[in-house]
Amino acid sequence: MSHSIEDPLVRNRASSGTLSRIVDIDALRAVALLLILVVNIAYFASGYPFHLVADPAHDSWVDQAVQWLVEMLFTMKAYLLFSFLFGYSFTLQLDSAARRGVDLVPRFRRRLAGLFVLGILHAVLLFQGDILTTYALLGLVLLAMRRASAETALRAAVLLTAGIGFILALAATSGAQLVTDPAAALAAGQRSTEALQGGIGSVITEHVRQLPAMFGTLLVQGPLALSAFFFGYAAGRRRLLTDIAGNRPLLRRVQRLGYPIGLAGGVIFASGGGSANLTGLTVGVLTAPLLAAAYAATLLQFFQTDRGRRVAAVLAPAGRMSLSNYLGQSLLCVLVFTGIGLGLAGTVAPPVVVLIAVAIYSVQVAASAAWMARFRYGPTEWLLRAWTEQRWPRLRATDPA
Repeated sequence: MSHSIEDPLVRNRASSGTLSRIVDIDALRAVALLLILVVNIAYFASGYPFHLVADPAHDSWVDQAVQWLVEMLFTMKAYLLFSFLFGYSFTLQLDSAARRGVDLVPRFRRRLAGLFVLGILHAVLLFQGDILTTYALLGLVLLAMRRASAETALRAAVLLTAGIGFILALAATSGAQLVTDPAAALAAGQRSTEALQGGIGSVITEHVRQLPAMFGTLLVQGPLALSAFFFGYAAGRRRLLTDIAGNRPLLRRVQRLGYPIGLAGGVIFASGGGSANLTGLTVGVLTAPLLAAAYAATLLQFFQTDRGRRVAAVLAPAGRMSLSNYLGQSLLCVLVFTGIGLGLAGTVAPPVVVLIAVAIYSVQVAASAAWMARFRYGPTEWLLRAWTEQRWPRLRATDPA
């Protein structure tokens, strides 16, 4: 339901000795931004999804097909991709700190504290499905693992994924239900939709009211995000993304394994009711990481082609300011769907909702390119860096004349 954001400040040392962005990672993060928006926007467009039931106003076969495809292809995959990049980028920060001879620990703790505060504000003001606070807390675990080997991180990731899958499977076989009273859930969905159609006070009250339910959701998403952190950490320790050509055999094996298993799991997940069904959720937990990995492997290889390099260059600025874009997505969705803006909650069918997501993302890609042509960081990234470094970093891309 909620999704994560990646630390946008990581840079890699180029052969010339200057610091440059890893364009492939930025572009991959930008693609994850789109997938996250396509999933998240449904929770702005209607109050029903938060109660794990479909909006009865949009039950045509086209509406159901679009919702099914989003669940099969993107739900539980997009935030795992972002989480993987968070773990990978953490290893780049470790390398950078080692080169500069500085202690990363206090700096990273301040960064996590900043993310936590941003997450609280985001959850209350914009989107109760925020996961930044969870990222901030899980980041402390990642920090504690900073001296672990790639093999240790991989074992921890597999055990976490298998453990949460086992717990969910036990709950499913015991007959537990996530939606115990469908009629009550539908009534709650109607109340939530009406609250979203209200003014700022109504929207914030609804956000706060839904926060306890979101904590339960994060009991599943949190461990999965942490396992993706560890997968990313292991990939970073092995420099997997710095030599795509050399690792192409591995990436192709990931595709051959990830697509059939991940897509099959996605079909079961979507057909079984998505996050509302424990059996489908169990299958999703165990297979979504494989599909997310296959997506990443495909995109990374595509970015090595001539056309892919051009696409990556267009997308990379959005990935460089991914925190600003993540928060910006929520702000724009609030303005489109809640009574603070156009008040379209409950009135837009799923196919149009997806088109709105694509439109918002297109605007963000263009705006990110214009912004990053003039500035070194996105606006929120700059504020987070200032808090992290306890100084005001230079914002403009070039020194003033």
